[in-house]
Amino acid sequence: MSTATTASVSTHILDTSIGRPAEGVAISLAARSGSDAEWVALGGSATDADGRCKDLPALPEGTTHVRLDFAVETYFEKKQAEAQQDAPRVRDSGAFFPEVAITFAVKPGEHYHVPLLLNPFGYSVYRGS
Repeated sequence: MSTATTASVSTHILDTSIGRPAEGVAISLAARSGSDAEWVALGGSATDADGRCKDLPALPEGTTHVRLDFAVETYFEKKQAEAQQDAPRVRDSGAFFPEVAITFAVKPGEHYHVPLLLNPFGYSVYRGS
């Protein structure tokens, strides 16, 4: 929950290659106050069965920039192992991008929902609602 002096962040991931939420993707959150400030790691979480990450750490007062780091390589390795069980001749799709880092600016008092649309060979993000 944000106050007049802080922003808040949420995210979810959709795996567009299968048309489903991406479960179990580790996400870490970092923040800084000012373009020249050092990044401060705030902690992280993982996506649930709906691809949502509902328990990201709160942002400290004075945050101006946020970075979400999505560790997607493990997710795709697991998906590939599951596919190999069902169809041993499936070609290795792996993850071209082993991680996705999204950096964005925030303003106090606003909520930022940043969805990640993901597939093994590309991704897209946007400011959601």
